[in-house]
Amino acid sequence: MSADETDKELVSRVKQGDRAAFNLLFGRHQQKIRSLVARHIRNPEDVEDVAQEAFIRAFRALSKFRGDSAFYTWLYRIAINTAHNHQIAKSRRPPGVDIAAEEAQSMDGGGRLVEAEGPEAAASRDELAEAIEQAVASLPDDLRSALTLREFEGLTYEEIAVIMECPLGTVRSRIFRAREAVDRRIGHLLDR
Repeated sequence: MSADETDKELVSRVKQGDRAAFNLLFGRHQQKIRSLVARHIRNPEDVEDVAQEAFIRAFRALSKFRGDSAFYTWLYRIAINTAHNHQIAKSRRPPGVDIAAEEAQSMDGGGRLVEAEGPEAAASRDELAEAIEQAVASLPDDLRSALTLREFEGLTYEEIAVIMECPLGTVRSRIFRAREAVDRRIGHLLDR
């Protein structure tokens, strides 16, 4: 097994029953998939579960992968669909299943860097980061997905069109509308 093997070669090997090749594909893409899922799912434990579920679904459906698009584009589409399905299922859970608001307020935001700047600058940066996160989270799914794939995952408009299964013009429009919506929500923080 060579680290230089392309996704296409690894997919071919997986289709022939080589599970080690799937492990290579998993290793190659797991961090990007987790990052993508985390943009849609807030609970860290759910992120891990949803990312794992996306890979399980990909493994089960790999025989149907025709190779018309890049493997990672196909995998991203599965991950986004899995995240959306998770959100829908979670919204149907009975009340009381999730943590209470009081518990959420007392929890640490986690993963914050130690401040190397003054308290005012750090507070402004944190406020801006939180505002951006809230603005992106408030977008409709189609706008949020397009913006996330472009700005956070660095995909091209063409790749996003394949993942979202829509025309290139629609992708451009969604990203434009998403950026405008985020700008409207955070503009007052940038004018200081």
